[in-house]
Amino acid sequence: MKSKKEKEKYVAFLRGINVGGHHKVPMAELHKEMERLNFEKVVTLLNSGNIIFDAIADDLENLEKTISGHLEKYFGFPIPTILRNSKMIYGLLDNNPFKNIILTKDIRLYVSFLQKDTQSDLQLPWTSDDNSYKIIGKIDKSILSVLDLSVSKTPKAMEALEKYFGTDITTRNWNTIKRVEKKLEASR
Repeated sequence: MKSKKEKEKYVAFLRGINVGGHHKVPMAELHKEMERLNFEKVVTLLNSGNIIFDAIADDLENLEKTISGHLEKYFGFPIPTILRNSKMIYGLLDNNPFKNIILTKDIRLYVSFLQKDTQSDLQLPWTSDDNSYKIIGKIDKSILSVLDLSVSKTPKAMEALEKYFGTDITTRNWNTIKRVEKKLEASR
């Protein structure tokens, strides 16, 4: 059991910011607000709301509420926040869930992070009717999926995810997760 004063490294994934000119959150301001919450070694990555930080070890749900509540007050709109500790991110990468996927210029690999460990009757792996989207698995509170842009330019992937797993979810490209890992390593 961790002592209450022990620091842990976390990754926050914000949902729905800086998309199509809506819910603008400048990364410099986001960084400053995370520091105002007494988080340390704050690093923002990309404009989609990925934040690496150190905090006193706490329950993920409590930290999520603290962050999303503070950011909503500051920016003036809800900012759903999903957290993972660094061990969860390393475990996902170590598992290498996409190792059997043949990559082409049209293949996109995604990880969707669930806020709660939502169970679904969906039998995995699952493929959309047009074969453009596959949910290949679920690890802990993470859904792993593959999108083939050569089949469909307008995939209904998020609709499928929300239908089967709910709306408390945010998705990142696998390359983003690899970049998060590099930043985690650099911020040790």
